Amino acid sequence: MSQALEHQIPKLHGLPLTLPRDGAVQLELEEGVLVFRVSDVVQNRIESLLNKQRDASLTEDESQELERYEEIDDYLSFTNRMLRNLAQV
Repeated sequence: MSQALEHQIPKLHGLPLTLPRDGAVQLELEEGVLVFRVSDVVQNRIESLLNKQRDASLTEDESQELERYEEIDDYLSFTNRMLRNLAQV
């Protein structure tokens, strides 16, 4: 387990105001390991923000919102990696 803790836990600086408090994350099972993913509703919002970013039409608030979603993605990715690593022990 100490090997898994060599990576620093990502820090969240806040949650997007648009993040639904219920149903924001869905659970899946991959090879017997629980995997956390953002829900379809959240994924659609992220894709909408990314499209606006490509068009260079993000507001400052939307830019900050997208940054929060990127932090959540990093956090979930870290959690999923930890769970996969622990399952291999």
